[in-house]
Amino acid sequence: MHHEVDPERRRLLGLAALSVAAAPFADLSSAGAQSAASQVQTTARSFAPLRQITAGGLSVSYAELGPADGSPVLLLHGWPYDIHTYVEGGPILAAAGRRVIIPYLRGFGATRFVSSDTPRNGQQSVFASDAIALLGALGIQQAVVAGCDWGARTACILAALWPERVTALVSVSGYLIGSQRANRAPLPPKAELSWWYQYYFATERGRLGYEADRSGFARLIWETASPTWKFDAATFARSADALGNPDHVAIVIDNYRWRLGLALGERKYDAVEAKLAASPAINVPTITLEGDANGAPHPEPGSYERKFAARYEHRTIRGGIGHNLPQEAPREFAQAVLDVG
Repeated sequence: MHHEVDPERRRLLGLAALSVAAAPFADLSSAGAQSAASQVQTTARSFAPLRQITAGGLSVSYAELGPADGSPVLLLHGWPYDIHTYVEGGPILAAAGRRVIIPYLRGFGATRFVSSDTPRNGQQSVFASDAIALLGALGIQQAVVAGCDWGARTACILAALWPERVTALVSVSGYLIGSQRANRAPLPPKAELSWWYQYYFATERGRLGYEADRSGFARLIWETASPTWKFDAATFARSADALGNPDHVAIVIDNYRWRLGLALGERKYDAVEAKLAASPAINVPTITLEGDANGAPHPEPGSYERKFAARYEHRTIRGGIGHNLPQEAPREFAQAVLDVG
């Protein structure tokens, strides 16, 4: 099923529906209202205090919201964003009785490597491994997993390869599992242009440039990926601070170089990557989301709907919603998590 959601049209419907858990795949007319992307995003919320836990090779910094005995929800952020992607959506889910876990990925915020000898690896499978380790450390057997950007790719990998750990999936921009083999094929010129930063990072000049001005680079990505989102300076600064992690540049550069086959990754993840290279189907209930003003590279919904073999629905969020959908349209995002779970 496909739905189109206009936040402004639903403003008059009120906020009551988001204070309770909705039935799975409920009609979106029950969702609460969200301000249009043209309005300024303010710093109304923050996460405090954060928690720290050792999980695998990381000391993970994370926010936890909601009742400890609530149904778990794992929210995964992307680049160049941070946990504040969910600064409004997370509390909505917590108010609905969910136990919400929002970790900083490796290379972001206060998440640190336990050992200086651990490779600063950014290949796609390593983030999924990190997530499985975190769930284990927290004693969580199953969770609804949701993500945006890198986080959506990680959520898709978890659902595809560890479905016994994933109750349901919400993925912004759909099926994002990739492979080095698939990335060998050139794209049409216009599509290649949209990946300019990936090619920039493939060079030493790009690494040095990003190291020198992470904040300036991130702002450019925010502005081009979400062209109508009028975030304020404090909102951006709050997230840009997470890019100051000492391992951040190494992780980001490795991530994009790995995609092009310029970084090899770790041999211990070869078997996982081989499975991902086959574009495995996802067999858990799923809702995919897309904003109508996403300026970042993203697949069209029709290109991936067959990858979801269980109950599936796609929702297009209208009203000038860009790439960072959970922060630009937090109520619509939270409603999808409540519905799918």
